[in-house]
Amino acid sequence: MHERCPVCGLKFEREPGYFLGAMYIGYGLGLLTVCIFSLLLWWLGKLPFQRAVIGGVLLFLPFAPALTVMARVLFIYLDQTIDPDRS
Repeated sequence: MHERCPVCGLKFEREPGYFLGAMYIGYGLGLLTVCIFSLLLWWLGKLPFQRAVIGGVLLFLPFAPALTVMARVLFIYLDQTIDPDRS
């Protein structure tokens, strides 16, 4: 990840541990994704609930890196809305 935005110069990591808040967003996105996949497998696939949840977790795994990046981007948007970097 770049230290600063190449377009606007925004410093991405303002302090050590800055993206800790992005973990909460990532957890929510991951949980939502696993739930959607699991419910679809349960309803449409007619699988037992336990197998549907396991299948939902397995289907989620390829999306984990993309959701991690998305969580960071959403956290930066949230942080810049609440406390803009004026430097």
